[in-house]
Amino acid sequence: MTGIRSLERPVAVAPVAEAAKGRVLSLRWVVRLLSLGLVAAVWQVLTTVDARIGVNFDRLPSPSEVVEEFAQQLATSVYYLDLAQSVIRIVTGFGLAALAGIGLGVLVARSQWAADLLLPPLEAVRPIPAIALVPIAILIFPGDEQGIVFITTAAAFFPIFVSTRHAVRALPTLWEDAVRTLGGKRRHVLWHVVLPGALPGIFGGLSVGMGVAWICVISAEMISGELGIGYRTWHAYTVVDYPAVLVGMASIGVLGWLTSAAVELLGRRLTRWLPRAEGSLRWASR
Repeated sequence: MTGIRSLERPVAVAPVAEAAKGRVLSLRWVVRLLSLGLVAAVWQVLTTVDARIGVNFDRLPSPSEVVEEFAQQLATSVYYLDLAQSVIRIVTGFGLAALAGIGLGVLVARSQWAADLLLPPLEAVRPIPAIALVPIAILIFPGDEQGIVFITTAAAFFPIFVSTRHAVRALPTLWEDAVRTLGGKRRHVLWHVVLPGALPGIFGGLSVGMGVAWICVISAEMISGELGIGYRTWHAYTVVDYPAVLVGMASIGVLGWLTSAAVELLGRRLTRWLPRAEGSLRWASR
């Protein structure tokens, strides 16, 4: 009977532990929402009293003004058109960068000849900020749309390329040797060893690339765009419509967060087979 009771204890304790974990997670979300509310409240007070404490809040729109402007923009079709245009540019540019970055990263890491041929020009271009390519994009592309996508692709490409190359090079050679010993060919090594083993590093580069892509697509829209959140935000600034500027900034932040979260979620789904420590699981649930 004692042995049976000892075996039953973990089963009885497990639901309690799950419930406690759920309560902790709920409490953490409450704290996060309260922190956002506290920042909004402080912002409202500082703008209401026109505070000048090293930073001038007398010209900054209050949260209530921003919310009112946001509600007005939600009732217009232009706002949704700008959102759609920016998302299309991000999806197109980031998709091209992911294909090129992962493909070339694996190729350069696996082939010394490819590294000798491709790395010198790529490393020469990599330090150049993508937004500095705007004059080149204007010269070589017939329309603004192609130029903006080109800048977005260039911005996201290098983080993905570098992360993929380092992830592939860091794989233990023992894995490849084991597959070849069992009769596996190069394609088997690529699909069953290289790509699965490098996935964590690849998705790290994809996550960074998505953030950089948003920075550059907004900057490109401000310089040469005709539609998009970046263009609309800059236009609001030129006509001194500061609540609309902050609405644009908030929209950019939300879109950037959603797309980055989608990349990270996909990465966690595709790497569920990896062993994770308890601390890593807690961090991933954040």
